[in-house]
Amino acid sequence: MNVNQPDGADTAAPVTFDIRHLSETQLAQLGVSQLAYVRPIQMNGETAFAIHAADGTPMAVATTLELAAAAITQHDMLAALVH
Repeated sequence: MNVNQPDGADTAAPVTFDIRHLSETQLAQLGVSQLAYVRPIQMNGETAFAIHAADGTPMAVATTLELAAAAITQHDMLAALVH
């Protein structure tokens, strides 16, 4: 018996998954406001890093991966690198 759950309460284990194997649809379903992904792009002949919401909506472009990750963290989001 789980002492933290009242009798008859749902005690299902949380679902775990590997974010590296999510489809585009699954990624979008995780929550636009909580997850962003970073993708390297070419901009004016230089490598830059595009930041997108989980549904693919472009949000920003950063000059470095570190800057992209910092911007995502500053907005209380989780980052995923797409390569």
